[in-house]
Amino acid sequence: MAAHPLLDDLRTALGDAAVLTDPDLLAMHARDEADLCAAGTPLVVVRPRDTAEVVAVVRAAGRHGVPVVPQGARTGLAGAANAVDGALVLSTVAMDRILEVDPVSRIAVAQPGVVNATLGGAVREHGLWYPPDPGSWESSTIGGNVATNAGGMCCVKYGVTTEYVLGLEVVLASGEVLRTGRRTAKGVAGYDLTRLFVGSEGTLGVITEVTVALRPAPEESLTLVAVFPTTAAAGTAVANIAERGLTPSLLELLDRTHLRAIEAYRPMGLRTEAQALLLAAVDTGSRAADDLARLAEVCTAAGADEVYAATDAAEATALLQARRLAHPAMERFAADAFPGRNGGLVIDDVAVPRGALAALLDGVARIAEECAVPIGVVGHAGDGNMHPNIVVDRADPASLERGRRAFDEIMRLGLDLGGTCTGEHGVGLLKRDWLAREIGPVGVRVHQAIRAALDPAGLFNPGKVC
Repeated sequence: MAAHPLLDDLRTALGDAAVLTDPDLLAMHARDEADLCAAGTPLVVVRPRDTAEVVAVVRAAGRHGVPVVPQGARTGLAGAANAVDGALVLSTVAMDRILEVDPVSRIAVAQPGVVNATLGGAVREHGLWYPPDPGSWESSTIGGNVATNAGGMCCVKYGVTTEYVLGLEVVLASGEVLRTGRRTAKGVAGYDLTRLFVGSEGTLGVITEVTVALRPAPEESLTLVAVFPTTAAAGTAVANIAERGLTPSLLELLDRTHLRAIEAYRPMGLRTEAQALLLAAVDTGSRAADDLARLAEVCTAAGADEVYAATDAAEATALLQARRLAHPAMERFAADAFPGRNGGLVIDDVAVPRGALAALLDGVARIAEECAVPIGVVGHAGDGNMHPNIVVDRADPASLERGRRAFDEIMRLGLDLGGTCTGEHGVGLLKRDWLAREIGPVGVRVHQAIRAALDPAGLFNPGKVC
């Protein structure tokens, strides 16, 4: 079979080393980490190094009518980076330079392939901080974080990615380069195109440069753990913390399934008989001890069996590490649940108003029982964003069907409680139908009109979002 003519154009523009057609490499770039999402086999994977090379790639793909699927580290959980058959996968991993750190303006400029943790380390040398910290912060890229509007554990106080993106450089489907936003502390000129592209999941353009706002490094935090006899009591504590006007820098929830999975994965003395655990932190400097005491008081009043404050930074770090182990621990739990088969996780992402958190947690427990699937719940309780982890046997169609039914019921519950179908993972393929239900037919038409205006041929990340 003759080689596709696009390949010659790509090799001319990028060189042979940046144009990948090995079948094993194509298979590796077919999908992100989401279950229940279809993925195709790409024609080619390219690794441009700068904006000019991205322009050349996009123009070549347009000439040949080949879809373009942008990818970062493929850590996403909604299928937004999944390839379609015959697509060009545009990997940004080689665009990994931090272009500038300006401690006076408190900004950094980075290419999209810079890893979140790498950027965090670079700005820390200047006494600054980039707050968004998704669970995949040690491997996910800034471009991917921007494309999905990623969140993280500190977002309860400091907000999600969009709060920190000041400006973007984006290659449009036409091959033109658009610059949005600003470098200044203030600026209201024109439509806010930067926010339009944040969270657009590669459907409107390819992000090639990101300008982010930075903050001074936070004060050292104080941490506590509260253990609850029911998940509803933990949800009540979260609502009361908000009502009291307290502002923890972290407020995370782990249910009993997660506590047992983490303890089995890495023993650390967790209370595995508890129904729920809240992990809270404050970074309010001289007020921190008083604020932590107020959090403890609210948790006790809500019915906590035990409230324990970390005695030093090392112990606080260990508690935070327990939270960060939730995903690998649940992966091990899923594998152990179906020994010798193909146990896996469908990781949901739903956000509800804080006052509805207890109802969400009770509802997920009911859904798990009705659908006969194990579901563990972990997440960012302080902003109502929870991640039910649905355990399935990928080799068993009946198990997958029960998992899909549980997923849909959780989505329906979240919307019924006044919530949203995604708090931070994005829409991708996984939640297209649920986005349509959430925003309604007028919202869908507006999304599609914006997309058609910027990409009339429909080549950018087809099938994603809407």
